[in-house]
Amino acid sequence: MRNLLAAALVTLMPLAALAATPQTAVLDIQNMTCELCPVTVKKSLEKVAGVSQARIDFAKKTATVTFDADKISATALTKATTDAGYPSTVHK
Repeated sequence: MRNLLAAALVTLMPLAALAATPQTAVLDIQNMTCELCPVTVKKSLEKVAGVSQARIDFAKKTATVTFDADKISATALTKATTDAGYPSTVHK
C-alpha cells in the first residue's frame, strides 16, 4: 500500500509542475461613472477564458484580475474592458 501511494505521488508530480501559477494584474479603468459600471466591467473580464477572479474598485477606478498567463495576457484583459466601453491600461 505504501509503495502504491509513493508511485502515485511520483506519477502526479509532473502534472503539478505543469499547472500555471496564477498572475494578477491591476487595470486602471476609464469611464466608470455610475454604480452599474463596475458590474459591466467585471462581467466583461469574467468572460475572458483564463480569468479566475475579477475585483472592481469603483472608488479607485481599478480592476484587480487574477488569470492564467498561459491562456491569456494582460493585453487581452484591457481589450475586454475596452470592447465593453471602458478603456483600460495596466497599472504601473
